[in-house]
Amino acid sequence: MDWQPDEQGLQQVLQLLKDSQSPNTATQRVVQDKLKQLNQFPDFNNYLIFVLTRLKSEDEPTRSLSGLILKNNVKAHFQSFPPPVAEFIKQECLNHLGDNSSLIRATIGILITTIASKGELQMWPELLPQLCNLLNSEDYNTCEGAFGALQKICEDSSELLDSDALNRPLNVMIPKFLQFFKHCSPKIRSHAIACVNQFIMDRAQALMENIDTFIEHLFALAVDEDPEVRKNVCRALVMLLEVRIDRLLPHMYSIIQYMLQRTQDSDENVALEACEFWLTLAEQPICKDVLTAHLVQLIPILVHGMRYSEIDIILLKGDVEEDEAVPDSEQDIKPRFHKSRTVTLAHEEQRGGDGDGDGDDEDDDETLSDWNLRKCSAAALDVLANVFREELLPHLLPLLKELLFHLEWVVKESGILVLGAIAEGCMQGMVPYLPELVPHLIRCLADRKALVRSIACWTLSRYAHWVVAQPPELYLKPLMTELLQRILDSNKRVQEAACSAFATLEEEACTELVPYLSFILDTLVFAFGKYQHKNLLILYDAIGTLADSVGHHLNQPEYIQKLMPPLIQKWNELKDEDKDLFPLLECLSSVATALQSGFLPYCEPVYQRCVTLVQKTLAQAMMYNQHPEQYEAPDKDFMIVALDLLSGLAEGLGGHVEQLVARSNIMTLLFQCMQDTMPEVRQSSFALLGDLTKACFVHVKPCIAEFMPILGTNLNPEFISVCNNATWAIGEICMQMGAEMQPYVQMVLTNLVEIINRPNTPKTLLENTAITIGRLGFVCPQEVAPMLQQFIRPWCTSLRNIRDNEEKDSAFRGICVMIGVNPGGVVQDFIFFCDAVASWVSPKDDLRDMFYKILHGFKAQVGEENWQQFSEQFPPPPQGATGGVLRGLSQGVTPQTGRRQDPEGDAAEGPPGGGGSGVPPPPRPPGRVPGGS
Repeated sequence: MDWQPDEQGLQQVLQLLKDSQSPNTATQRVVQDKLKQLNQFPDFNNYLIFVLTRLKSEDEPTRSLSGLILKNNVKAHFQSFPPPVAEFIKQECLNHLGDNSSLIRATIGILITTIASKGELQMWPELLPQLCNLLNSEDYNTCEGAFGALQKICEDSSELLDSDALNRPLNVMIPKFLQFFKHCSPKIRSHAIACVNQFIMDRAQALMENIDTFIEHLFALAVDEDPEVRKNVCRALVMLLEVRIDRLLPHMYSIIQYMLQRTQDSDENVALEACEFWLTLAEQPICKDVLTAHLVQLIPILVHGMRYSEIDIILLKGDVEEDEAVPDSEQDIKPRFHKSRTVTLAHEEQRGGDGDGDGDDEDDDETLSDWNLRKCSAAALDVLANVFREELLPHLLPLLKELLFHLEWVVKESGILVLGAIAEGCMQGMVPYLPELVPHLIRCLADRKALVRSIACWTLSRYAHWVVAQPPELYLKPLMTELLQRILDSNKRVQEAACSAFATLEEEACTELVPYLSFILDTLVFAFGKYQHKNLLILYDAIGTLADSVGHHLNQPEYIQKLMPPLIQKWNELKDEDKDLFPLLECLSSVATALQSGFLPYCEPVYQRCVTLVQKTLAQAMMYNQHPEQYEAPDKDFMIVALDLLSGLAEGLGGHVEQLVARSNIMTLLFQCMQDTMPEVRQSSFALLGDLTKACFVHVKPCIAEFMPILGTNLNPEFISVCNNATWAIGEICMQMGAEMQPYVQMVLTNLVEIINRPNTPKTLLENTAITIGRLGFVCPQEVAPMLQQFIRPWCTSLRNIRDNEEKDSAFRGICVMIGVNPGGVVQDFIFFCDAVASWVSPKDDLRDMFYKILHGFKAQVGEENWQQFSEQFPPPPQGATGGVLRGLSQGVTPQTGRRQDPEGDAAEGPPGGGGSGVPPPPRPPGRVPGGS
């Protein structure tokens, strides 16, 4: 018997649907309550499907809304629908897919895929056969409705469709879809390609078996008159380039010619899909071979695509020059995520950060957060510049000459963007032109058009490295002067670009900025009073970066007097639950670390508030865990940022932080944070534990028995940064505990040895692990030395690129003491130890003596002749007399010391293997893995 609604019930549901379209919040609340009540009745969902599929007297938005409410119910509790209700809904969906209204067809399609993705594809075996059957219908609406539903199912359940669980329906579906590539309706053709496209990236077996037919059909649609079809053809070719380039290679010339046309398509969506092709091609090894001949056509197309379109300019309010007084709307401000602290070591070959260029190549038009043709063209030019390097310039320079000095601002602006996009890849080839171009760009900072001024900021930041390497009077000073004026620009977009560019300049220039600190601080502090909400957040970053770059040079009464009052004023204005605290706390953390004792007058309220933030978040998390229905989950970023600022205080204030710790319950809170479920909370907790261990161990020591098992449990390389910080903290605790560390060695040693031997471990973690193993061995040699043979080789290769510092010193002392206890543990890998010793520039005298004794002991053991053969395998001394440390030690001479500069950087991976009759030839150590978490 077919279900029929009760008239009164139906009217009630219709009224509810009408009310739910009201903009009034009070009405909305009533609607929500009413929905909750009605959901208690099992057949409420029958009414919803009835309105969607059969009540044609109602308007389409009401019917569609009924379907969307039903979709939410299906999502939330389809499993508890009574079987007759579930059956009725499924049947109605399939019977009415051919509704005359495209909105209703689409809503039914959404409903079908929602039911399917609730694990119902297995429970609804007739669904796919019936949908495929409906494709054959003579009625356009039915065919289109069925295809719409299938496309959504392909998007949501692509993996399941290619599995044995459903008896591989794709074997039937893919050939079926391919037949419709030739359908007379463009909408159907478009659906058919979109369906097949879902299976390219996963290399679905059924598609791979039909790959040649698929490609052939795509080529046939290449010049389709419908933009949606062309867009899907381009999308397919871009994905095939990634997963089945072998099948495209024979046709590559024609495909490239086709994509050159499509990148200029009159429909921007098609052009954007086609432009992705160049981004993907640049990542393929064959890129140079297949693309070189086409550069002459491609480069002008990409450059042209980098102009703002008219619609971009309207969206960006490109005609508004002065808007500094206009408050920001909240949706303009992207949510910020705090990046927890990770402890790293200083390297020989690096200056500043890890060079992973985070955010460095973000284009200027952030507010156009949608990916568009301009951004895609710029990104493509950037990656191609990295592939072709200087070979790109003959195609670019003539264009650049014309663009950069063009009278039309839109054209000139695109030229400046081009110059910025190629900065990384073509830097070497651009150097001869920079003495002329950089002053021109600095002049563009004063252009009358705000969009030109803002892009000039970005492009100049891409050449900051070169600027800083020249005499400061030439470019650094004029650039800095002009950028500081732009920070105070009357246009908000320019303020933002200038602030970001200045932060990049600070990172490159570091202490070169010290002579100008007074001038810089005046500008940044003045901006505090001028900036609207969004740019204020970027200003904090510029101040924090300045502190990181100039360090203790900031600790002058004059500078502190300028900088601290506005920061503390903001600090006092913000409430504990305001997310603007994140960037401010990050900024203060850098400032506290730089100012050191200069931060003392401000530390008490800052410290107290951080402790309060941690305490509040923990309390809220506890309440939420006990009563999730009554309380909201806390935003743990507040706690993470607070822990990181406490780390900054401990690092900056050193021993002065002791009284603050004494007067607070931070150790109890830290005990809880170290066991938090969220990895980032644990990561920041261990960083703070290490910093407090260095600054005021007297308060950490009573907690060691409770803390060490937690640290041991977190030596899990699955969470790289947590593991890294826990490892570092254990090393710092060793140095304070000395021999009292003995009861805890076994808790951590096995995990540490396992980590250092793991393949593909990031280098930061390897280095910290090596330091901590060395420190453990230094304080408890009897416990650690027996395992020497299990870690000595990776230990040596991990530390060969670390700068001389206290951490390296204590770790090498540890290894020397352990070799004294267990000399047999190092014999097989002795050449690796020699290589690690060679990495020292100027070890302290007593450490040099330790090296001397070990080398001479080894020499005495193997005899003069064998030693001679063995020492010929020593790695060549790097520039400077550093290798001499090794040769000098081995011959009993105290060498001169020089600065070690490893020309190979991370690639120089230890000594070559070699023969020699008394010493087994050590194999070459494994290649080093790039670091980063």
